[in-house]
Amino acid sequence: MPSLQIRDLPDDLYQALSFRAHQEHRSLVQQAVAELRRIPALTAGERRQAVIAHIRATLRQPDGSPGPAPKALVREDRQRHVSPAPETLVRKDRER
Repeated sequence: MPSLQIRDLPDDLYQALSFRAHQEHRSLVQQAVAELRRIPALTAGERRQAVIAHIRATLRQPDGSPGPAPKALVREDRQRHVSPAPETLVRKDRER
């Protein structure tokens, strides 16, 4: 297993890590590993929030108001994908 050695660790950081290790009944090494494991989850949350903010910004109208209501978007999409009426299909069959 790879190892990591940290030199010149600031005193305040060491004290905070030591305090949290004591509170969690862990060694300094165990607490450092636990803290390092949390970093990807924190950055993933930040990235997720940035993506959500970007999506919201792109959905807004130029005047700053929110885009159309979801109900209107669904209705528009359904109307766009409506299949031809059965009568139209029958007429085409008769024309052959």
